[in-house]
Amino acid sequence: MDQQQLVAEIAQEVIARLQQHLNSKAVPQALTGDGVYRTVDEAVQAAAKAQTRVAAMSLEERGRMIAVIRRICAERCTELGRMEMEETKIGRLDHKIAKLQAMKYVCGVETMRTDARTDATGLCVIEHAPWGVIGMVLPATHSVPTMVSNAINILAAGNTAVFNPHPAGAKVAAYALALFNREIRAECGISDVITTVAEPTIQTAEQIFNHPDIALLCVTGGPMVVKAASKAGKRVIAGGPGNPPVVVDETADLDLAARCIIKGATFDNNLLCIGEKEIFVVDKVADAFIEAMRKAGAWQIDSAAIERLTEAAFEFEGPAKGCGRAHLKRDLIGKDAAVLARAAGVQIPAGVELLFGVTKEDHAFVQEEQMMPFVPVIRVGCINAAIDAALRAEHGYRHTAIIHTRNVANATKMARTLNTTLFVQNAPCTAALGVDGPGYFSHTIATPTGEGVTTPMTFTRERQIAIGNGTLRII
Repeated sequence: MDQQQLVAEIAQEVIARLQQHLNSKAVPQALTGDGVYRTVDEAVQAAAKAQTRVAAMSLEERGRMIAVIRRICAERCTELGRMEMEETKIGRLDHKIAKLQAMKYVCGVETMRTDARTDATGLCVIEHAPWGVIGMVLPATHSVPTMVSNAINILAAGNTAVFNPHPAGAKVAAYALALFNREIRAECGISDVITTVAEPTIQTAEQIFNHPDIALLCVTGGPMVVKAASKAGKRVIAGGPGNPPVVVDETADLDLAARCIIKGATFDNNLLCIGEKEIFVVDKVADAFIEAMRKAGAWQIDSAAIERLTEAAFEFEGPAKGCGRAHLKRDLIGKDAAVLARAAGVQIPAGVELLFGVTKEDHAFVQEEQMMPFVPVIRVGCINAAIDAALRAEHGYRHTAIIHTRNVANATKMARTLNTTLFVQNAPCTAALGVDGPGYFSHTIATPTGEGVTTPMTFTRERQIAIGNGTLRII
C-alpha cells in the first residue's frame, strides 16, 4: 500500500468516526456523571431509584442532605455566582452571590408536619407523603438558585427531581448539581437525589413532562413553558410572570420609599419577578418623591432619553414607539444602568444603579415586565386612581404588589383589590421572601396554579390513615 492510499484510508476512517459521533450526538464523558446523564430516561431512572431511599429516610437524614447543599452554597457562592454570571451574562455578580447565600432562608425539614384528629370512633392521622420523582424546569435568570431552593424543598418532602435547565444557564446548573451529588454521596451514602441531562433542550423538557415515571411537574419560566407542561395531563406547579406595581400615596415616608424601591428594583438588575417594575405616585407628593429618588441615588432621564431607551428595549406591532403591544428584546435584559444609559444617549456618574423617568400609564415600560434597572414613574390624581392603575398594570397575574403608605385603609384596599400572591407595605420587594422582612424564601413562586411561595409541603400529597377504636356504630 503506497503512502497516498494509506493517507486516504486514514482520512476515511476519521470521517466515518466523526460522522458516527455526530449521528449519535454523543456527549463528552466529562459532561456526564454525578447525576448528569446523557438522556432523560437515564436521568429519570436514576432519580427514581434514589427516591425509594429518600422516602424511607427520617427527617433528620433528609436534613443532612439539605445541610450539605446549603454548606456548598455558602462556601462556593463566589465560584458558582461567577460561573452563572459568565454563562448567562445577565444580572450582577454581587447579587448572584447573594442569592446563593440566601439559601439558608429556604424552608427545609423543619416545616414538615403530620396532622391528626380524634373522636369517640377512633384516630385519623394525616401524613404528608412524597409524590416521587418531580420534573422541574429552570429559568435562565436564576439557574442555580432556583435549582437549589427547589432541591431543598423536594428532598425535605421525600422526593427526588430531574431538572431541565434553560440552555443559557445549563453548564453552571450541571456543574453545581454534580457537586451537590458528590458531596451528598460522600456524607450521606446516597447518589442521584437530583439529576439532569447534559444537553437540555425544549425536546428534553417535553420528554420530562411526558415521562411515565415523573409524578409531578414544577416549572419556572414564561407562559409557553407553563402551557407545554400543562398538556402532559399531570399536576403542574407553575411559577408565572409578574409585573409588580408600586403605589406611593401622600402619607408615605418618601425617603424610605425611594430607598426601598431602589434596593428592590436594582437587585440583580431587576431580574427578580417580584422586583419593582413601575411606580404610581399620587400627584400631591410626586415632585417630592422624584426628588427623594434623586437624593437616594437613582438617576432621572427625560422623555427624549426614555424614548431612545424604549426603542432599544422593545419592538412594537404598531407604529407608535411607546404605546401599543410591545415585545421585549433580549439585548438590555439584566444589564447595568450604565448600559441602559448609553442606549438612552445619556451619560451618568459611576455607581448609579437605577434609572427612572416620568411616563404615561400606557407606556411599554409600564405595561411590560422589562427586567432591567429602569423604572417608570406615573403621576395619578389620588390613591383610588393609583390602585386602579396598578391593577391594570399587574394584568391579573396575581404575583406581587407593593405600597408605601402610613394609611392602613389604603394598604388594605390595595391588597384586596389586586389580590396578589405577595403584597409588601413599606419595604423593598425582597421583604416578601424573608430578606429584609418576615416572609420565607424560594425562587419558585407559583402564581398561576395558586400554591404561592413553595415550601416542602407544596411537594407533598395528603395521606389519611383512619384507625378505628374496635367498635362498630350501628346507623
